[in-house]
Amino acid sequence: MKRLNVAFIVAVLFSIILGGCTNEQDAVSSKQPKQENTSTQSSAASAEQTEIPEKLKKPIKIAAIMQMSIGTFSSQYISGIKEQVEKFGGDVQIYNADNDLTKMASYVETAITQNVDAILLDHGRADALKGPVEKAVARGIPIVAFDNDLNLPGVTVIDQDDYSLAWKTLKTLAEDLNGEGNIVTIWVGGFTPMERRHVIYDAFKKRYPNIKEVAKFGTASANTALDTQTQMEAILKKYPNKGDIAAVFATWDEFAKGATRAIQQAGRSEIKVYGIDLSDEDLQMIQQPNSPWVATTATDPAEVGRVQVRFAYQKIAGENTPNIYSLEPHLVKKADLPNKQLSMGELHQYITGWGQSNVAISPWMKSLEEQGKKK
Repeated sequence: MKRLNVAFIVAVLFSIILGGCTNEQDAVSSKQPKQENTSTQSSAASAEQTEIPEKLKKPIKIAAIMQMSIGTFSSQYISGIKEQVEKFGGDVQIYNADNDLTKMASYVETAITQNVDAILLDHGRADALKGPVEKAVARGIPIVAFDNDLNLPGVTVIDQDDYSLAWKTLKTLAEDLNGEGNIVTIWVGGFTPMERRHVIYDAFKKRYPNIKEVAKFGTASANTALDTQTQMEAILKKYPNKGDIAAVFATWDEFAKGATRAIQQAGRSEIKVYGIDLSDEDLQMIQQPNSPWVATTATDPAEVGRVQVRFAYQKIAGENTPNIYSLEPHLVKKADLPNKQLSMGELHQYITGWGQSNVAISPWMKSLEEQGKKK
């Protein structure tokens, strides 16, 4: 009987608790506002996201200011900028400072005076550009810099991750040499990306002590590739025997071009070239049957330009953009490419992720491009 009484009491209590919970749920439910049609809400939000921002409904003026424009990498970078701005229905003016930082700073001042909507910077140094860039930011002009050492609030700086660029190329060189051999390094200081690449080169020499540097040179000029070829020819005469030089590490594709041509003309096919950066012209040289240029690490220069433009438009629209962004570089080895000649636009078929960053893309950009087609 005691057990039955206990069971009865437990059952009654359970019923009371369950009933109370149910009544409480009903009461809370009755107080909740009726939910609107979720599909309607979703459609409204989607329409708002794809609507062109108010500040972009007028034609946008962009100033693209370059420290220098040398070689096919620069030309393809410029093409990427122009392509993206034109798709958005804007206008871009290109300024080439011819490696004169004072002139580059003056171009920033000119862009401010012309009241452009955004300024793109290619290379340059903070010690020369800080003043005019701060002035532009104070005037509300968005700034997006490429391969620059600026570190200022409101300025987005993008790069190719120069540390990864250098390491991927150098690691490939070391593996191909089995960690031992003499190399020539072609490098020049005074440029932010070059300084970063050299940091990795210093670490590389410690990591692979049996790889010895027998020569080091490099100049940036209006004819960098030709000047490099002449200098490399002199190095080859100084080290005439097979085995004197195993490889060349070129920190810029213009250096790699010059070194490659010198090696080819000297008939020194045993010397291999490892570079950084890539363009259509470079790709053709790499794919030549007996080319000594066997590997390079790079990002698509045209995509760099397009990303830079998209960040600028996001800034104009009032969207948040990062202070720094590094594009992912890719190792391109001659051995991984087919026998047929490729263009940069086809490289993604053989190099996973090439030219497909999908960075700095907002939903309204598609609408902006559609609007640009109608103009």
